[in-house]
Amino acid sequence: MASDKELADFLAGVERRAFKQTVYAVRDDDAALDIVQDAMIKLAEKYGDRPSAELPLLFQRILQNTMHDHFRRQKVRNTWVSLFSSLGGADDEDFDLLETFEAQEGSAAAESSEQRLAREQVLQLIDEEIQKLPARQREAFLMRYWEDMDVAETAAAMGCSEGSVKTHCSRATHTLAHALRAKGITL
Repeated sequence: MASDKELADFLAGVERRAFKQTVYAVRDDDAALDIVQDAMIKLAEKYGDRPSAELPLLFQRILQNTMHDHFRRQKVRNTWVSLFSSLGGADDEDFDLLETFEAQEGSAAAESSEQRLAREQVLQLIDEEIQKLPARQREAFLMRYWEDMDVAETAAAMGCSEGSVKTHCSRATHTLAHALRAKGITL
């Protein structure tokens, strides 16, 4: 186990080399300093209790991974900046990104208040009917169709056979369909 002094001595000894190595890789002094500091913090927090002989290899791996994370973030950031900057003109000071997007037909953002209220009422009725189902049918139905579990996973979670899950789901869907049709809801 490395003592606090051994860890501090190791970090002090590797600091300059790590900084130069990182500057060569990222070509930015500020980013390189941040990367080296993040790598040192990760080493101290997660691996400070390791033997001092393991610290050099661990630090190099952490430093490399931190540099890769930096490049990934840069790539994503550059992609979004280029996408957003192409939406507005360079001389357009009053550009608002949100005004450039129109709601897609059929999406919640394109709904009128009346449509939203009707949708919420239908969902409330469906929820009420699901609550009326017997416990095992409701459990199977929710796992299969809400949680998107397959038959085998549902059977394992419920502690029953796959055939029982299929039976419970079938009965639940027929009961729900009948109850919702009686209320004038067809899906």
